[in-house]
Amino acid sequence: MSEYTVAVIGTGPDPANPTVEGFAMGYRHAEAYRNDEHCRLVACADVVPENGRAFADHFDLAADRVFEDYRELLAAVEPDVVSVCVPPAIHEPIVVGCATSGVVEAIHCEKPMADTWASAQRMVQTCWRRGVQLTFNRQRRFGRVFTEAKRLLDDGDVGALRRVEIGWGDFYDTGAHTVDLAGMFNDERSAEWVIAQLDYREEDVRFGAHQENQMWAQWRYENGVHGVLSTGEGSSLVGAALALEGTDGTIRIDVHDGPMLELDRGGTREAVDVGGETMHGTPADEGRYGSVLQDRSVASVVESLESGAESPLAGRIGLNTAEIIFGGYESVRRRGRVELPLDVDDNPFESLVDDGELTPEPSDG
Repeated sequence: MSEYTVAVIGTGPDPANPTVEGFAMGYRHAEAYRNDEHCRLVACADVVPENGRAFADHFDLAADRVFEDYRELLAAVEPDVVSVCVPPAIHEPIVVGCATSGVVEAIHCEKPMADTWASAQRMVQTCWRRGVQLTFNRQRRFGRVFTEAKRLLDDGDVGALRRVEIGWGDFYDTGAHTVDLAGMFNDERSAEWVIAQLDYREEDVRFGAHQENQMWAQWRYENGVHGVLSTGEGSSLVGAALALEGTDGTIRIDVHDGPMLELDRGGTREAVDVGGETMHGTPADEGRYGSVLQDRSVASVVESLESGAESPLAGRIGLNTAEIIFGGYESVRRRGRVELPLDVDDNPFESLVDDGELTPEPSDG
């Protein structure tokens, strides 16, 4: 296999103290590249100079390989691969800038995909037109908890999949993982429609984007399988982080007060061995910033770049998730079911806040 030079755009602040303003995902990406024998980290960029210098010190980068402007980095270094680890609102200009630079072969971007539906589509289209591989860091796809659940489904242990229920996290931020996983369990099919409602009474801003307090959403895929999400105060309705309802049984992931993975057939429930892994990582992750899941994510990026095959993290697949999320927010705005494909450009939830239709109380923090 080839060796690929890698640069990280958006190093972030101190990774030992992650917050909803900055989670330092650049360090987590960089660790995974350092652990991959086919990658060589060569440069970084961050608009905060001290952040870039600290990152360079940690990963032994030369001083002349630290930049404030990512465009200067691209011109000086010409990396094969870039990781974009900035807030969602500026994903599009940087991803498009990298794709149109003419020097980058692959872009691995953080989630959520974008802050608007139009931005998500433009990134994917631009990279496709330029022949640049675009992936998004939905690393939980490679967790054994989820791959074993998918194996059980594919082996027919619970019959045909009828419904994916989500009772974990939120709709936009964590939803970039959970709705994505629902799509993975249903073989990457697109949704036909989505209907949703939310509550936003207490301000919650994460990485520059508003995040609802409670969400209820339902959508139907083109093959008739349904997705259901209940978060916030309603998350307990599912009884697990995710439940995969089949015609002959149920697979539950992170059961409340139960095992990490459970197979339920005919009322007989058994725990499934996942080697000590959780939804978030493995026992081997202790003492490091990233996780084995991050390593697997980068390995998938490299494998697809080498083979030319589409990555399971591909931007095209990510659009299925983004359309459900922005479609759910549009359902809230329209107060009704939204038929897909989605015909809006903005982020309906952010627009509702900006227009004063949602007025959360300011956070004490």
